[in-house]
Parts: sequence; structure tokens; C-alpha cells
Amino acid sequence: MQNRKTLRILPVIPFVLAGAMGRAAEPDLAEAFAAMNADSIRARIAALSSDEFEGRAPATPGEDKTIAWLAAEFKKLGLKPGNPDGTYVQNVPMIGITSQTAMRFNAGGSVLEPTPMTECVVHSHRVVSRLEIKDSEVVFVGYGVVAPEYGWDDYKGVDVRGKTIVMLVGDPPVPDPRDPAKLDGTVFKGRAMTYYGRWTYKYEIASAKGAAACLIVHETGPAGYPFAVLGGTAGREECDLRTPDGNAGRVAVEGWLTLDSSRKLFAAAGRDFAALKKSAVGRDFKPVALPATASFTVDNRIREIASHNVVARLAGSDPRVRNEWVIYSAHWDHLGRDPRLAGDQIFNGALDNAAGVAALLEIAQGFAAAPRAPRRSVLFLAFTAEEKGLLGSRYYAENPLYPLAKTLADINFDGFQIFGSARDLEVIGAGNSTLEDVAAAIAARTGRVLVADTESEKGYFYRSDHFELAKQGVPGFYTQRGIDIVGRPAGYGKQRREEYIASDYHKPSDEIKPWWDLVGAVTDAQLLLELGWQVADSEVWPEWKTGSEFRARRNAMLKAAK
Repeated sequence: MQNRKTLRILPVIPFVLAGAMGRAAEPDLAEAFAAMNADSIRARIAALSSDEFEGRAPATPGEDKTIAWLAAEFKKLGLKPGNPDGTYVQNVPMIGITSQTAMRFNAGGSVLEPTPMTECVVHSHRVVSRLEIKDSEVVFVGYGVVAPEYGWDDYKGVDVRGKTIVMLVGDPPVPDPRDPAKLDGTVFKGRAMTYYGRWTYKYEIASAKGAAACLIVHETGPAGYPFAVLGGTAGREECDLRTPDGNAGRVAVEGWLTLDSSRKLFAAAGRDFAALKKSAVGRDFKPVALPATASFTVDNRIREIASHNVVARLAGSDPRVRNEWVIYSAHWDHLGRDPRLAGDQIFNGALDNAAGVAALLEIAQGFAAAPRAPRRSVLFLAFTAEEKGLLGSRYYAENPLYPLAKTLADINFDGFQIFGSARDLEVIGAGNSTLEDVAAAIAARTGRVLVADTESEKGYFYRSDHFELAKQGVPGFYTQRGIDIVGRPAGYGKQRREEYIASDYHKPSDEIKPWWDLVGAVTDAQLLLELGWQVADSEVWPEWKTGSEFRARRNAMLKAAK
């Protein structure tokens, strides 16, 4: 486990002292664990990722089949409808937008028209049938970040209203002044991505600055996936939550440029892309106006969408705290069907995220089999439209069925263990909350270890549904499958993970493979069941740790609720 950081168990944390540290598994969990097995996990993955469900895209026949199947599964387990209205669904009103776009640059006397899908991806989330941007000035804004806590401003007071801004993906990789070969851990968390590095933030700051268009330069490393992942969805329907202003305040055009097409643009404008990229790593960087203009036309086909979160509940056993909640979550949706493709057109999403939903159901099955319920209530939430930008979880976070001030934690699954039994379990966003201290104690008792995210530079913490609840203050716990696999040679788990990203992620080939070994999925699910059980039974609530960007929001929420 080279270059992997083991999470320390900190006995000074009150939540750990409340009983999680080193104790035997709850006696009530023996029957819960006995109800969980690899065969039922595999069967559920196979069902959800079958062609019958058509790739589980929101607002398609695949959604109808998926939510009906999920509700039936929860009902079979004896779980009650999670919506107070007596149903297993929460309606999520959305807008579907299919954009046909054209983009052109005039730079240095040359006209450049990047090829859609292979050199660029461009769309609009504004609810309008057509928009045009003509000859807008092009400005390079470095990483496009305004972070007062780091003394960082990539705009330096430059007015970019009505302009096309081009920015780099990820956080500024600031070198450590004591060792330039490393990143400065005091600025943007060093190697670990912050929210400033996410494409969602970049479009948000572009909107706040009044830009007409925002184009992000794609690079596989900091983005966390190849450009083909973006190109594969280009021209397909995008979704957003319904808003009163039809997203009028959002930047009109959002898009990505490949690294090569970006270099061509800068070269045509007489600028050295590599030199400007290097200059963007410093606090003294100032926006650079390129001698170029950009023009866009966007024709949108718009439809209203009624999608759904699926929700079930297990009532707590203690009347004093039954109205407090622990959430388990996973997104049910995937990318649907693409009729433009030759051959296999269905994005089955077996790992992403039929596996996560199967884990959610397996844990629900365990809770249902226990001889008693934990003191607090447990909510099992299958979110819609994660693949469209965490929309289902954002809707729930903004319109919770139960007060977030009484929600102790969200334990989230996006993918699950398919490599076999692992000695380790990775915590995404390590160091954020006391939930990981409890989980570390549970893991240690079974001879396992929690480790910090080995790919923290990819910002996975900001890429799944727990993040929307975290933004509101709810402590989130999100793990990635371990890669130190029992009975396999060193590097096996890492190799399998890399193969998935390169070959199957967001592709029709994300299907169950013959080599999948789900024994480790059971042990991971049991660990996470016990984590939620202990949270639901404890006298002490989990907390965001000092230094977490979510701590202040949680404290304010709890104070307001008193």
C-alpha cells in the first residue's frame, strides 16, 4: 500500500468514546449480518443493469421500471414508505434540455471551429429555445478561482461580463516552497482537490461574474476521466431542476475544450498556452485577454420532466429520538440509451450505480432482519439524476422530507466492491468528520484498515450525492472500494480500478464481468451497516472536524433549530 495514508483512530473524540472504540459487534447485528450475502447483491445488480431497465435514464420508460422495482424491493423487505404522504417516492420536478450548438473562434486572422464530441462539448442550461453570442471577447482566467481564505483571485477586478472565459480544470497546483517537487498542503489542500477545482464551481463563478460563456480546458488527470466520457454524452439531453427564472442567472454557454484544441486556439491568438498555464499557478496571475473572439449559437429542445427519488424508512425503537434520522443513499439512475451508437446502445451502469443500489438494498435487508430497530430511524434514499449533476440529492437537500437539523449522517454508495475481499477501505474526503473514526474502530476489530483516498486529486468527495447534503451541513461518509485484495498479487486492485475508468466508465460496457468477486461487497456492507447502527444508537452525534468547510454550516443549522 505504497503512498497510502492510514487513518488514525483518535480516542480523544467524544463520539468514539461513546462506545465505538474496539468493542465487539452489536449482538443485534448477528442476524442482520446473516441476512446479507453475495448472491443477493449479484442478483440485484443483474436485475438493475439488465437491458430491460434501458440504462435507467430519468424520465424514460427505464425510470418507470426502476422506481417500481425499487419500491417493490423495499416493500418485500418490510420497510415502510419513506415519504410522509404514504408513498415510496419523492417527486423531483426537472427540465430536460437537448442542445444543438455551433461554436466558432476568430483568432489571428484564422477561423477555428472545434469538432463537437471529439474536440469540444458545448451546451446551455438556460430554459430558452435559442440563444446567440456573437464575437464575444475571449479572456484566459487561469483556474477561474476566487478563494479569499487562500488569498486567491484569478480575476483581479477584471470585468468579464459578456465575455467568453477560458479556464483550466482542477485547483491551482501550488508548489511547496520547501520542496517544489511537492504541492503546498496549506493552499487548496495540496494534492487533494477542493470544491474550487470542480467544474460545477467553475460554471458557478462564471455565472456570478456575468460571463457569456465558460469553457474549461479538459485534462484527464485532474478531471478524473478521459475526454471521451464527455464526448460520449454530447448532444444528449441535459437536465436541471425547475427554477422560477428558467436559469436566467446561469452562464449562457457552458463547455469543455480538449487540451489540443485549446493549444490551437492559443497558438492562433499568438499566445503560448504552456507559459500561460504555468503563470496561472501564482497568486499574482492576472487575466489575459486573447486577441480572439468567440461566437455561439444554441438551439434548445425543452421538455418538463417529472422524475423521482425513491425512499423507504425503518422506524426507530426509541420514542425519544425516533424523529431523528440516519440516511443511507445511492443514486439509481444512469445514462440510458443512445440510439446514435452502432451495436450496444444501452448504458447498463452495472458498477455505476446498480452496485451501489444493490448495497443499499442489502443493508436495508440487514436492518430489516435484526431483532430490533436502532433507537433512531433510518432512511434509505435512492436518488435520481446524479449523472445529471446531483439533481435528486440537491432537490432532497433543498426540500427534505425530514428536517436536516435532525439528520445525523448520510452514508452514501456510488459503486461498490467488486474486486474481492479487501484488507482496506478507502475514505473519500478523509479527515472531514468523526464518522470515519467510528468506521476505523469497526474495521480494526475485524483486522481491516481505513485509508485516505488514494486519488484525492480527482475530487471524488464533490462528485456524489452526499455532497449536496454536506453543503447543507449534514455529515457525509463516502467510501471507495479497497484495492489491497486478499489472495491477489500486489497492484491487482489498482489495475482493475484503472481498467474500469479507461474502458467501462460511462460506456455501454459497464456490465457485470465474469471475474467480479462480491465477497468483499458483503464485508463492506456489513461494516457500513454497523456504522449506521452505531450512529443511530449513540448518545453523541457525529460532527464535522475542525477545518472542514462544512462545519460552520452544520453549527449554524443546529443553533437555528434550538
